[in-house]
Amino acid sequence: MKIKPLSDYVLIEAIKKEEKTKGGIVLPETAEKEQPQEGKVIAVGPGKRLPSGKLLEMSVKKGDRVIFRKYGPDEIKVDNKEYLITKEEDILAIIE
Repeated sequence: MKIKPLSDYVLIEAIKKEEKTKGGIVLPETAEKEQPQEGKVIAVGPGKRLPSGKLLEMSVKKGDRVIFRKYGPDEIKVDNKEYLITKEEDILAIIE
């Protein structure tokens, strides 16, 4: 199944980092963790439509690595794979 975001929405695949304690113990994925804040852009919408009718182009593109707000994105599941979908304004930075 292919997903194409509308308006200024962005589809993101979260990048999960291996968690370690200060003592070097690796925490399993089943341990309660916060939602990741880094991800890879999978798809972007066409952009936001301004009141004047002009289309404001997106600042991010497919393939960008981004940092986003911790509680901004919504979680969705497609073909047994988890993604995040969020508005472009909830993306804080592009990692270069």
